Amino acid sequence: QVQLVESGGKSVQAGESLRLSCLASGDIFRKTAMGWYRQAPGKQRQLLATAPRGSEIHYTDVMKGRLTVSKDIDKNWMELQMRDLKPEDTAVYYCNGVTPIYPWGQGTQVIVSS
Repeated sequence: QVQLVESGGKSVQAGESLRLSCLASGDIFRKTAMGWYRQAPGKQRQLLATAPRGSEIHYTDVMKGRLTVSKDIDKNWMELQMRDLKPEDTAVYYCNGVTPIYPWGQGTQVIVSS
């Protein structure tokens, strides 16, 4: 069974940057379009960016302009760089398929203080 492990979350001040990582236990990046998500307390999970099997990355409007996604297909790893963080970015961040077919990982908590 595929396991997704997110890491890198921590408490930061508004305006700071942060890098999150996603590591998959199986060889899924070659066959699955992956995505980054977040879920704030009491809110639905939101899709932030998609990384199709090719090289192009697509960003949704949720944090558009403040994100950069990179990935290493051979390592089944991808990174989410976030800039100019705001208190409203406080959430648990996850990775999964764009169609989330894998069990959700624990996520990684990001707390942004003003």
